Amino acid sequence: MAQDSVGGRAEPLPAVRPMLATGGQPLPAGRGWAWEFKFDGIRAVAAGDRNGIRLTSRNGNDITATYPELTVLGEALGSHRAVLDGEIVALDADGRPSFPLLQRRMHVRRPTARLTGEIPVACYVFDLLHLDGVSLLAEPYHRRRELLDELRLEGRTARVRVPPSRQDVDPRLLLDVARDNGLEGVIGKRLDSGYRPGYRSRDWLKFPLINTYEVVICGWQPGSGRRAGRIGSLILGAHDPAGGLRYVGHVGTGFTERMLTELLGLLQPIERSTSPFVGPVPKEYSRDAHWVEPRLVGEVVYRTWSPDRRLRHSAWRGLRPDRDAHEISLPTE
Repeated sequence: MAQDSVGGRAEPLPAVRPMLATGGQPLPAGRGWAWEFKFDGIRAVAAGDRNGIRLTSRNGNDITATYPELTVLGEALGSHRAVLDGEIVALDADGRPSFPLLQRRMHVRRPTARLTGEIPVACYVFDLLHLDGVSLLAEPYHRRRELLDELRLEGRTARVRVPPSRQDVDPRLLLDVARDNGLEGVIGKRLDSGYRPGYRSRDWLKFPLINTYEVVICGWQPGSGRRAGRIGSLILGAHDPAGGLRYVGHVGTGFTERMLTELLGLLQPIERSTSPFVGPVPKEYSRDAHWVEPRLVGEVVYRTWSPDRRLRHSAWRGLRPDRDAHEISLPTE
């Protein structure tokens, strides 16, 4: 599966880590940029052909079995072999990407037909990295996009979409369209930029409509009242430049009953007797804390960062099994 024939030998398609966008930058002015909508899902690299497709997450895990309906990517490629970059999204009743719905699919290794029917997913493909034995990583974005459009994947199946890429558009207007349609935001890409696997580049700039941050779960506090015997809040961390875990706040809202049950089942087996942080934690959160090995990554939505690098007004969004805990770092100045 996913092989190129070179000189009579079968060669596997390359494994490519996704290129990442940089946030917190001003909207660029002038020409030289293409603009795409930002969709609320998880990144995936698809490699293969009509004989089989392999899906890998941002941290390189094989997620093919988690999304079996996306094997139609291979059929859509027809006679071509390719490596594609895109976003897996779960669609709500209105056909809009929904991260809460995707959460119910992300942790199911082999979903039932009932689950795939209740929560359908699609792959929004936005880049072409390798085609028929030729690497396209050094090609400029506009050329990769031309070749992607020539594959004519759009419209072949509802499971595979190729969102438009626009050059002559005011990104502020595109942000308004994203806001009006409940999308996550927009991304700008330099037309002359190559593809840098695994690198967070300023050649790609992201402008989300909501503030989200990925965090390491370092412990939890027991709840009271309706949450007695369960999780009341999670204690969150991120790595400093030296690699030490620093406390960045806690989160006690945004959980569904399903999430609380799942989290408790995941955290209890990895409890530890000492704090994983290298620095102090406020006493009101450390006093009754159940510390855990810092292995699990989650995502929160928040309003601002405080001057001492604490998340303010945060709410839980869900676990991120597509991320490795050691990659989660404090925001840069």
